[in-house]
Amino acid sequence: MHPLISASDLAQAIQQGDILVLDASMALPGQAFDPQQRFANAHIAGAVRFDIDTFSDPDSPLPHTIPGQARFARLATERGMANTKRIVFYDQDGMACAARAWWLTRLFGHERVQVLEGGLAAWKSAGLPLESGPDLAAPAPFVSRPRYDRLHGTGDVLDIVHGRLPGLILDARSRGRFEGRDPEPRAGIESGHMPGARSLPYTELLDDNGRFLPAATLKEKFAGLGVTDTTAVTCSCGSGMTACMIALALVSIGAGAGEPAVYDGSWAEWASTPDSPIVCGA
Repeated sequence: MHPLISASDLAQAIQQGDILVLDASMALPGQAFDPQQRFANAHIAGAVRFDIDTFSDPDSPLPHTIPGQARFARLATERGMANTKRIVFYDQDGMACAARAWWLTRLFGHERVQVLEGGLAAWKSAGLPLESGPDLAAPAPFVSRPRYDRLHGTGDVLDIVHGRLPGLILDARSRGRFEGRDPEPRAGIESGHMPGARSLPYTELLDDNGRFLPAATLKEKFAGLGVTDTTAVTCSCGSGMTACMIALALVSIGAGAGEPAVYDGSWAEWASTPDSPIVCGA
């Protein structure tokens, strides 16, 4: 199943049933809105909320890191994310949160998962209907079958940095943060990047409408950064959110060796871990 779905195709799929649409929106750094209130005001008919912070480890000092297997399964069951259903995530603004929800759900073994390309804006632009009102999730059993090959931790990234593990790290943060010129939004950590990492701000993957660039353009962009058919890619960012946009783009065009991994703790973990090597500059 292709990881992206257009607004018109999603509208047709909803008519056929056996599909669950989830709004995964949250406010990213620099944004200030209440996603729950926005959902209540207007959402795709039948959609339910997927709160990324709820689907996170409540004991972690880092933002929205992955939950344990049992916690994810319990929450997914409450949301009605049955393994038999086709799952589509969307964002009220952009696609980054939906990409995180897509990656997280596939990490725990649900493969029939897609992202609405262009988010709710694309749905509105297509003139498709919205509804207002509360979240009416209907529980349905979810069985977790983790795919932890899609996840990297600090030890894995250290192995790549020190050449003990082959791979290429792509960083979705802004170039200013990557180069150490701009401060990090998370207090107490310095900016910069991991040795050998390459900068790919996730916004450079998108066109003016918030959709991914054409596949040929994306392939050229990734190739320019050194991604070949034999390259194992690790995606990183500030806190594991926008890294999933790189992973989504790679899977959508079939680039790299197998599926990319996401460094869940990303820069928030790396820069707050003693003795992690940090490089500044291009």
